[in-house]
Amino acid sequence: MSRPLDPERRFELLVNAVSDYAIYMLDPEGRVASWNTGAARINGYAAEEVLGQHVSRFFTLEDRRAQTPERLLAEAAATGSAVGEGWRIRKDGSRLWSHSVLHAVRGESGELIGYSKVTRDMSEQRAAHQALVESERRFRLLVEGVIDYAMYLVDPDGMITNWNKGAERITGYAAGEVVGRHFSLFHAPKDRRAGLPGQALQTALETGRYETEGWRLRKDGGRFWASVVIDAIYDDDGRHVGFAKITRDISERRAAQDALADSEQQFRLLVGGVKDYALYMLDPNGVVSSWNGGAQKIKGYTSEEIVGQHFSRFYTDAERAAGVPFKALSTAAETGRYEAEGWRVRKDGTLFWAHVVVDAIRDDAGRLIGFAKITRDITERRNAQLELQRAHEQLAQAQKMEALGQLTGGVAHDFNNLLMVVSGQAQLLRKKLADDPRALRALDAIEASARRGEDLTRHLLSFSRRQRLQPVPVSLPEHAGSLKELISAGLPSRVTLLIDLPPGLWPVRVDIGELELALLNLAVNARDAMAVGGGSLTLIGENTTLARGGDADELDGEFVALSVSDTGVGIPPDILPKVFDPFFTTKDVDKGTGLGLSQVYGFARQSGGWVKVESELRKGTTFTLYLPRSQSQAGQAETAEQPEPAAASGASVLVVEDNPEVAEVAAGLLEQLGHRCRVVGNTAAALAALGEGETPDLVFTDVVMAGEMDGVALARRLREERPGLPVLLATGYSQAADGLGDEFPILYKPYKLDELARAVSAALADPDGNLVRMHAARVVRRRRDAQRPA
Repeated sequence: MSRPLDPERRFELLVNAVSDYAIYMLDPEGRVASWNTGAARINGYAAEEVLGQHVSRFFTLEDRRAQTPERLLAEAAATGSAVGEGWRIRKDGSRLWSHSVLHAVRGESGELIGYSKVTRDMSEQRAAHQALVESERRFRLLVEGVIDYAMYLVDPDGMITNWNKGAERITGYAAGEVVGRHFSLFHAPKDRRAGLPGQALQTALETGRYETEGWRLRKDGGRFWASVVIDAIYDDDGRHVGFAKITRDISERRAAQDALADSEQQFRLLVGGVKDYALYMLDPNGVVSSWNGGAQKIKGYTSEEIVGQHFSRFYTDAERAAGVPFKALSTAAETGRYEAEGWRVRKDGTLFWAHVVVDAIRDDAGRLIGFAKITRDITERRNAQLELQRAHEQLAQAQKMEALGQLTGGVAHDFNNLLMVVSGQAQLLRKKLADDPRALRALDAIEASARRGEDLTRHLLSFSRRQRLQPVPVSLPEHAGSLKELISAGLPSRVTLLIDLPPGLWPVRVDIGELELALLNLAVNARDAMAVGGGSLTLIGENTTLARGGDADELDGEFVALSVSDTGVGIPPDILPKVFDPFFTTKDVDKGTGLGLSQVYGFARQSGGWVKVESELRKGTTFTLYLPRSQSQAGQAETAEQPEPAAASGASVLVVEDNPEVAEVAAGLLEQLGHRCRVVGNTAAALAALGEGETPDLVFTDVVMAGEMDGVALARRLREERPGLPVLLATGYSQAADGLGDEFPILYKPYKLDELARAVSAALADPDGNLVRMHAARVVRRRRDAQRPA
């Protein structure tokens, strides 16, 4: 592998390789200090013949007498550069028309150390220009002999005034067929209807130039894809006299390479004008060798700051350590191209998400001479994609949780019927086996298991948002002491508990029992996360206002955020999305059911709020409950307790239940209370029984039953037909019972003997039923808040 050239040698070789330009240096007095191949070719002098000679020797005698060389040197020294055009003398005495640019070169302290001079032989161009000037003005922009371009003039109204052979060849029209006609005849009918020809002339008139590509029509009706440039033409007095129009057939993109760049300067101007892309060159080692305006805009570096620096400085420290810049160049060198997306670093240290393409550049011999690198800032596009992905994930999560909620709610409903049979039969057996201690211990175990089953169904119903809640305005600061006592009871001594519920917290509308259970569930999980070494558990409350689109996308309004934070082991990222799923647990089989966090989720959602979890491994986890602010003050909604009704006995009860086992238990418990029962299996049978003989004192009906009429419909019909007949509803939980607490008394399965006794007594206490219903609803809803969380 050849040794890389140092920059000065590379520059010297570059300058010497240029043969179309005379590029040389002058000392401060104007004597020639360097001479390139182009200078030797254009002027005819070898380097040894002119080094040390004054630049004036290339000027005509007239220019030397007029001191033109000295004036140009003085102008460059004063302003930094001087441009000259005129006749110059070659070694053989012949003349050439040259265009020269003279730049002053200064040292680091600003002193003049010489001049750089670039000269181009413009003799042929001048001769062509003179020929054009001598011809008619309207034809000076046209070259009649060019056949690859349609070049013609139109007047200010768009009428064609002349026509060249290239136009005839490309469009098929002879000059006599189009001169005097409007140039829009080359446009497709839809473009004419859209007014595109007029818009093109208007744009050229307003901006001086119009450029586009599009379909154009030939005389034979065929189409070709044209590159079109229209320039506004003005006379010496500045009056608009028409337009010059140049059209090229680029259907096959012929000679595309020639049209890309006439010179290195034109290429640099083109690249420099691009602002949305960073376009720059790298040498084979990855050192930046050129820099455009787009690169400066995107990355923040000026050309002076970055040219000569290695491109790896745009990568993050982690990617540099992983060798990503080297991999990019290696891949491009081996395959010709490297493409990737990733974080890149700006000058000010900020990051942006970049789309990067690196192409290998090779010379005609196939040798690698560098890389072309294109970078685009696509941060906004990436953020939009991530936001869309987040929205899809949120929708999928919501749909999953809703489906799980429906499933678990249905399971809990059916499970409560099973528990009703188990616990009810145990209660019936207890009286019969009162003298058998061994049998009583067995019944205790059965009833304890039934209570455990009640806890599970309670969590399931809470997750599915079907748990019956009693929301009231609650002042959290007033409950700080009781919450601390409740939570600390389940924490070991090595865990420190801190509760911060400031007096200014807004009241919230929640079921206080379910809130305590949710906080207890969170505390138990935090305790288990800090099982090794202990830690701290913090409960903090603060007021917050949420807007749609934030952390809790569905919420909008005023909330109290209750954050429960621990310093435990944290939750792995792959586990985090599953923590609220029912029965999902990472604990041992005998350590939990996986329903604790499901209860928290269901309680928050059913309360009109949200729950959010944030966790970092080895640092801890924070659960935040967003609870809606109550517009009523705590205690404002409380109602006075009503006196317990007198115990009823000896009543005639019609039991309507389609589950034979549940019906048997219900009838047995009622009979144990001293009532007389008749059991029917559906609402149709109940209506038939009511029409046959003696009217019962009470109808005790299940809510959900097969058939056209359920228990609620039966109760409403009886209220219309038999307004004095009390009705007591029973359900394992059904959405059909929602909102019925003020309409009919409801008893929730599985119920105990004393709960049944109170509900029946309340139903029979007042035929009118208003006071009874309120009392019964309150009684049957009172739950055991001291239940252990799963």
